[in-house]
Amino acid sequence: MTGKVIAVAKDEGHNFSKRIVPEINIVAGLGVDGDTHQGVKVKHRSRVKADPTQPNLRQVHLIHSELFDEVAKQGFHVTPADLGENITTKGIDLLALPRGSHLKIGDDVVLEVTGLRNPCAQIDDFQRGLLSAVLDRRANGELIRKSGIMTVVLKSGWVRPGDRINVQLPDPPFLPLERV
Repeated sequence: MTGKVIAVAKDEGHNFSKRIVPEINIVAGLGVDGDTHQGVKVKHRSRVKADPTQPNLRQVHLIHSELFDEVAKQGFHVTPADLGENITTKGIDLLALPRGSHLKIGDDVVLEVTGLRNPCAQIDDFQRGLLSAVLDRRANGELIRKSGIMTVVLKSGWVRPGDRINVQLPDPPFLPLERV
């Protein structure tokens, strides 16, 4: 399974949307250099409030650009970095990846998938009703979170738009993604 990077972004503050940049430096064990979520310990404000000693399983956030097309059909206008992702992808069903999958991006970077982003009410502050558009339910009532995946950094390097993404699945049994 392969795809590509459409856009990269970061933000030094705890803003909802991030700032598109030409490239990002991804640092092993930490995340995106210069991004507010970079660190060994959790940086997301609600998680810090609950327990600041938990490991940061949300070092790099990825969203598939296909989500933007899906929500556009419902009248929403979303572009790369609007939903706070560091890397916008195309061509990979990120939500279908099992936990522990490795994403090799460009020549050097390797990310390990830790889980799903749990969309929060801030999405509705960005565009009213968008939260409902990035959530769904399976036939059994189980919640489907569509707002991307979270990863940790195994290998450092630079990521730029156009970089190829190669997926390496973990050994079976495959563990489903859960919110992190």
